[in-house]
Amino acid sequence: MSRRQGHALLIALVAGTAALAAVLALGTSLVSSTRRAPLAEAQAQPAARHPAAPAHSSGSWVVTWTGAPAAPEPDTADGYPGRTFRNTVHTSIGGDAARITLSNLFGTTPLVIDQATVATRPVTFAGRGTVTVAAGGQVVSDPVTVPVAPDADLLVTLRTPYGGQPVTQHPNAHQTSYLADGRRTWATTAWRYLTAVDVRTDTASGAIVVLGDSLTAGANSSTDTNSRWPDVLSDRLRHRYGIANQGIAGNRVLRDSTSRTGAGGMSGLHRFDRDVLSVAGARTVIVALGINDVQQAPQETDPQRIVAALRTLTERAHARGLRVVGATLTPFRGYPTWTPARNDVRLAVNAQIRAGRVFDDFVDFDRAVRDPYAPDRILPAYDAGDRLHFNDTGYRVLGRLVDPATVTGASTADAL
Repeated sequence: MSRRQGHALLIALVAGTAALAAVLALGTSLVSSTRRAPLAEAQAQPAARHPAAPAHSSGSWVVTWTGAPAAPEPDTADGYPGRTFRNTVHTSIGGDAARITLSNLFGTTPLVIDQATVATRPVTFAGRGTVTVAAGGQVVSDPVTVPVAPDADLLVTLRTPYGGQPVTQHPNAHQTSYLADGRRTWATTAWRYLTAVDVRTDTASGAIVVLGDSLTAGANSSTDTNSRWPDVLSDRLRHRYGIANQGIAGNRVLRDSTSRTGAGGMSGLHRFDRDVLSVAGARTVIVALGINDVQQAPQETDPQRIVAALRTLTERAHARGLRVVGATLTPFRGYPTWTPARNDVRLAVNAQIRAGRVFDDFVDFDRAVRDPYAPDRILPAYDAGDRLHFNDTGYRVLGRLVDPATVTGASTADAL
């Protein structure tokens, strides 16, 4: 199923919302030539959160979609009692069964979900139709037998009678989801409570986890077009690898967010176990963090601190047998926070990455998108207009830049 077909299917589902509401209310590339492989001892260690499939299955569990919990939703002190959340997610790989992960990370009270479905198929948790997620916790559902197509929109519906406030969300998802109360339905671009969908598969070769910021999350990309660069990479890999997009707008590698809403989330160092090491089927992590440490207040003025943090992520990934690919930091001259001194920090970090002193391999995002006549700026054809983020064309360039062999460690032919 194509993206366009998947979106059409979603429109059809929403068009029938009047009938569904009552039911739901109830119930390449510029890459380095020097590569380091993780230690053989580490490669033998499992990296997946739930690597084993049920005894009756010949497949294994691999992630097809993620939406990292980013922030508590403002003004949700009472949660959304009696509301139904229809989260639209776009798959990377397909399978013959699915399971979902629900998060109450930012909740200060237990979250009760009394109905959950994947593509209208009921979901259970430890055999029960109702589940309680502790404040700050998460749960993984039982497997549900449902065909999941690759590269398609999938509808995951949740209903909460009460609790889980404030609401754990991933805002600005660039995907249309829906919120309903049994009488009305509202469009929204936030994913709520749902943070992962895994599929049972005997064809996927594992998963690639992308740890990043707004440039990974797809800031300024067109809604419902799946134009984020990890989506483009998924197409390039022909949907043989699960893609876990763990981009959070405003995210930094060194420092947790201090904003009122929590936008930016926990630092890459602090969320690495949750958002990378726990991902089902993970075999490679792409680290695309650091530009917010450079440009976002309070700015990091020492490039060695950023480099040291990136090396720490590499070491932690190697300890779990993961291959690590890093991305150079892209230009931002013209953005309000740009200064020559901050640009020097960016260039110093990039020099270390290019020298092969941080990651197993790297993709040179900086060189790919910079204006050759003004290398501290984004090429205008790729600029979303704010001199920091990209338009769909720019994200397409990034996604196409990543060589399949770079992120899989195999030959390009084998990777495809």
